[in-house]
Amino acid sequence: MNPVIWLLKILLIFFLSHFSFSSDIITQHHFIKDNDEVIVSSGNIFALGFFSPGSSSNRFVGIWYYQHPEKTVVWVANRENPINDTSGVFSIDRRGNLVLFQTNQTLPVWSTNISLAGTSNCIAQVLDSGNLVLIHNDTTKAVLWQSFDHPTNTWLSFQKLGLNLRTGVNLIYTSWKSPDDPGVGNYSFRMNPNGSPQIFLYKGSTPWWRSGAWTEQRWSGIPQMTQNFIFKDTFVNAGYEVSFSSDVRNSSIVSRTLVKETGVLQRETWNNEAQRWIVFYSAPTERCDFYGYCGPNGYCNPYLAGALECTCFPGFQPKSPEGWFIGDSAGGCVRKRGVSMCGNGEGFVKFPHAKVPDTSAAVVNMSIGLKQCKEKCLRNCSCMAYASANSETGRGIGCLTWHGDLMDARKYTYTGQDLYIRVDKNEIARYTKKGLLHNRGVLAIIIVSLAVVLLILIALSRCFLRRQRRGRARKSKNIFSFTSFKDSLGEKEIDESRRNGDLPYFDLGTIAAATNNFSSDNKLGQGGFGPVYKGVLLNGQEIAVKRLSNSSSQGLQEFKNEIVLIAKLQHRNLVRILGCCVEGEEKMLVYEFLPNKSLDFIIFGMSSFKLLITYANNFCFKLCMIPFKI
Repeated sequence: MNPVIWLLKILLIFFLSHFSFSSDIITQHHFIKDNDEVIVSSGNIFALGFFSPGSSSNRFVGIWYYQHPEKTVVWVANRENPINDTSGVFSIDRRGNLVLFQTNQTLPVWSTNISLAGTSNCIAQVLDSGNLVLIHNDTTKAVLWQSFDHPTNTWLSFQKLGLNLRTGVNLIYTSWKSPDDPGVGNYSFRMNPNGSPQIFLYKGSTPWWRSGAWTEQRWSGIPQMTQNFIFKDTFVNAGYEVSFSSDVRNSSIVSRTLVKETGVLQRETWNNEAQRWIVFYSAPTERCDFYGYCGPNGYCNPYLAGALECTCFPGFQPKSPEGWFIGDSAGGCVRKRGVSMCGNGEGFVKFPHAKVPDTSAAVVNMSIGLKQCKEKCLRNCSCMAYASANSETGRGIGCLTWHGDLMDARKYTYTGQDLYIRVDKNEIARYTKKGLLHNRGVLAIIIVSLAVVLLILIALSRCFLRRQRRGRARKSKNIFSFTSFKDSLGEKEIDESRRNGDLPYFDLGTIAAATNNFSSDNKLGQGGFGPVYKGVLLNGQEIAVKRLSNSSSQGLQEFKNEIVLIAKLQHRNLVRILGCCVEGEEKMLVYEFLPNKSLDFIIFGMSSFKLLITYANNFCFKLCMIPFKI
């Protein structure tokens, strides 16, 4: 064979083998050095490489959103073992493990550390989901290891939260120590499988926030999950697996849930137009969100204006009244003395829209409904409360019963579940009396409201009939022309008013200029006969212009009355009529404009009662030509 041809074949094989790996794959021969090399997922969504967080100079291997202007990191490999220079190499060793080495070190800084028989042909790939997978490079493509099983502080779509009893994998998300240090922080986000499973945010080993029980629709302690048109939520409780995932329904939506180093769980969506993250919801956000804020057997209601949010459940009293008096409710509540809760006529008080107490120790029975649940709780003297296991409305299947202290319950406005608290017969009588008094109060309010509405309807009916009769009379006289208006008003009266300066006559151009051509920005309101506009004359005086609409039923006679009577009868200290404007079909009254000041500032020496009568009379006269009398 020609040596030149043989050499070309060797070079061709070398180049083909060198470039046969796509940019999203790591092999034993295709690795990443810390020189700005990255591998990118096939859809250009995520990238893997070396980075330094915040103002730190330490180097870490991580995954981030590739096309975002800021390097938003979602996973870190060596979060507890940073590299202090740029000599790092991320590759696959001969045993098939992903390893991170630093120059002049024999042991890896980080490794997947899985046991593989002999030398394995493995590759690592970054997926568009943000998952880094280590797989057999054969026909099986079996996944040997994945970053989704080793999360850090970010929970992505298609990523699970929970535990698998078969594999022993417990997916726990932990905060960074600080924006400059991705090491394991003080807050963790995990599934609690005990009782009725819930999601907890812990501060160290202490519960910090709780999601509430799963209601087959959402977690009862996350009201924002009612907007399920964006996310597809899946809860699995199959015995060997208890997990939850929240995927986006539209692949164009980018979403993440972050455990922040400040102790806040925050779900965010990416606004591509604004190029920034938008907070969808976060927790905890108010004091009632913090776990056990009101202590055992306490109930937190953030809607009690001007009062402590915490109250005791019926039949309980503050453990430390002095503490509650100064706003310290951590001690919670204890059962009142002398209360008998077993076979003495006890019953239940309903708390609607509740985040039910911690269900970690609750007894779950999915085979019975709410009615049987009540009977079961009533027969057991240790049963403190019950609720439906599945439905927020209380009509679903399943039963939850509590047999110890009721911890971390709170009230919501619209969401939540119905919670039933066991009380003795004295508490039942007390709450029944409260209910009767409440019902009587509601009934009184309804009766008074109906009476007021009825009187208003009667007055409006009389007003409508009077205006209708006057309208027919005006039509029969046919006085709709400008000439007839001048005749009915009296040119002598208008001319005399002009000469005396009592009733100036404005032309339409002046009014239009003053009101910015009757701009909507100048509109003060809409009356029964047309809109009212604010204006400013050329001399700077502010005016209010009542513009009679063409469709208004107020005729020329009423317009005449309003001009002549108000001009002659008005008091000098009251709002003055400055003039009128009549051109074509336009009929307008020009008043002095007064800002919204106190009435005693405007009208000196007039009692508030007389002023009220004056305004009431003016209103009734303008609306229906009915004088207001006492």
